[in-house]
Amino acid sequence: MSEEILINITPQETRVAFVENGVLQEVHIERAQKRGLVGNIYKGKVSRILPGMQAAFIEVGLERTAFLHASDIVQANSNDSDNGKPVENIINLLREGQEVVVQVIKDPIGTKGARLTTQLSVPSRYLVFLSDSDHVGVSQKVEDEDERQRLKDIITKLAPDFEPGGYIVRTVADGVSEAELKNDMLFLQKLSQTIQEKSKTSSSASLIHGDLPLVMRTMRDLGNSDIEKIRIDSRETFEKVQKFASKFIPHLAHCVEHYPGERPIFDLYGIEDEIKKALERKVQLKSGGYLIIDQTEAMTTIDVNTGAFVGHRNLEETIFKTNLEASQAIVRQLRLRNLGGIIIIDFIDMTDAEHQRQVIRALEKSLEKDHAKAKISEVSSLGLVEMTRKRTRESLEHILCQTCPSCNGRGSLLSAESVCFDIFREIIREARQFDAQQLLVLASQTVIDMLVDEESTSLAELEEFIGRPIKLQVESEYTQEQFDIVIM
Repeated sequence: MSEEILINITPQETRVAFVENGVLQEVHIERAQKRGLVGNIYKGKVSRILPGMQAAFIEVGLERTAFLHASDIVQANSNDSDNGKPVENIINLLREGQEVVVQVIKDPIGTKGARLTTQLSVPSRYLVFLSDSDHVGVSQKVEDEDERQRLKDIITKLAPDFEPGGYIVRTVADGVSEAELKNDMLFLQKLSQTIQEKSKTSSSASLIHGDLPLVMRTMRDLGNSDIEKIRIDSRETFEKVQKFASKFIPHLAHCVEHYPGERPIFDLYGIEDEIKKALERKVQLKSGGYLIIDQTEAMTTIDVNTGAFVGHRNLEETIFKTNLEASQAIVRQLRLRNLGGIIIIDFIDMTDAEHQRQVIRALEKSLEKDHAKAKISEVSSLGLVEMTRKRTRESLEHILCQTCPSCNGRGSLLSAESVCFDIFREIIREARQFDAQQLLVLASQTVIDMLVDEESTSLAELEEFIGRPIKLQVESEYTQEQFDIVIM
């Protein structure tokens, strides 16, 4: 089986596509202006102590000072924060002007600064390393007691070979081998040593360690021995990934390639079209059947229909084949759209119990490739299958779309920001294909306003990049998603 990771880099947005046998299976998107701070580690300086609140304000180099409560400070006489000992007075723990290494546990909200802790934790794919603890724990979502004990025994056995610290085994480690866990511990040791070295040499109010950006998290979380290629369309990012892989994940270093082609890398594999299709309710099956996918706040429902597929023998055969094909298509859509929580699948009713069993088995087999943990039930008397899938991040629709103001939330359309990025990509595409003196962008008022205001710097940089002026014109009849690029 051929597996590739394609990485598309622009200054505003990073997109990662996971392709299996030439077919898009997952897409991850991270926008530069919307990256959170949780997990970042800073070398801070105490700017003010508030004895009445048992807290301190810490200057870490952000727009507002961050907040550190006494209960979030690791005390010298304590190995674990949950040992039941009373929290010592803040004035005995910190002094104004003192340097302290802290980690963000809550992003700034409104007028409030970030919330901090001195209990540093660094995640890898299967583990979380706790630098100021000797505790070994297993995620509560690993429900099987034998498996929980197996994982704990492995970590306890391996821990003495590494630097002191505690470990929490993540849910995704359920069923992984001792060798994989040991590789993760080695990765965490190297990362922890790097953080310690930086904490000694960095100046006050500076970032020591940022949670890995999307590209590096992809290497950490998705990278495995089955990956054949990791293709990146930015040379700068390619060089960073190569260094990262060589240091922390050497078995993937040879897979990393730079894509220098004129044609956008996502166009080359048809990724753009697949992303647009993943925002539609209806998913066409090769047989002529189709799925209807409705995402709500409470759950996601998937309805399977035979459509134009009538089979060659009888109705039961038609239904069985449609459900089999649908089971594979459903799992792909769950991964591609990143749908989590409760999922209800309405397969077409089957009278043959063996057919029901085979459809469920096909669903289970397809789910084995999914990185998110899922659990499914048997087919009910109504032909419904209830399943749950772990939420790993926001769904594709929530990232790319906004609630439609015209229908009061009954539908969705691409956000103005997403349309701007589509316009930027289309301009680059047409500038490379045609010898134009200048380009004229026709779009809705909302999109033009964003290009003139929030994206003005990006637009100016794009003009400089293509070496041609870009003019803007409002078309009042255009919807937010509509735009045209006129070559002049």
